[in-house]
Amino acid sequence: MKIAIVIPAYNEEKNIAELLNHFKNYPREGIIVVDDGSRDKTSVIVERFGAILLKHKENLGKGMAHRTAFEYAIKNGFEGVITIDADGQHMPQEIENFIKEKDSADILVGTRRMTLANMPLIRYFTNKVTSLTVSLIASQRVFDSQSGFRYISSEVLRKVPLRTGRFQTESEILIKAGRMGFKIGCVPISTVYREEKSHINPFSDTCRFIGLACRSLFE
Repeated sequence: MKIAIVIPAYNEEKNIAELLNHFKNYPREGIIVVDDGSRDKTSVIVERFGAILLKHKENLGKGMAHRTAFEYAIKNGFEGVITIDADGQHMPQEIENFIKEKDSADILVGTRRMTLANMPLIRYFTNKVTSLTVSLIASQRVFDSQSGFRYISSEVLRKVPLRTGRFQTESEILIKAGRMGFKIGCVPISTVYREEKSHINPFSDTCRFIGLACRSLFE
């Protein structure tokens, strides 16, 4: 089994060391961190840990960070990847749940228990709307389309062409994979919301998602 852990990171010096420490027993060559144009010490911390570090000279977006890592994973013979956010909102120990279930689907999306009590209102609303939209276009049920905690098989990485570069890329891969007949499953996950400001822009990223959804209807 050769599964890569993919971590897109942008100005995450406060969180990246704690996250990487959870993977101290994981082969360093299987941990891929993409520094998406950070202006802090994110890269220094990653290099010190010994993980594979891929760098963008400027901030290109989370989707482009994923695409850079996916290309590396394909070229280096990984059977699949598990993506996890660098900001500490995911529980690294739950990666084992994805590995146990990876043969049940081509994509496994980490699905949070979403209620207004444990999720900010704007995230709750946008997630419900985007998840329903993605489900309808992909013709498969997706419960948490905005979750960045996922398993994706190498076959999906090779065959699904990605065109976007920011947060909508996570929806793009679900829509295209679903329409191509790849099976999408889910794995229950825990989520911790931290006080740091999100990199998501509610207006511009929602507009990008709407554009993606409209284009997908005619492809």
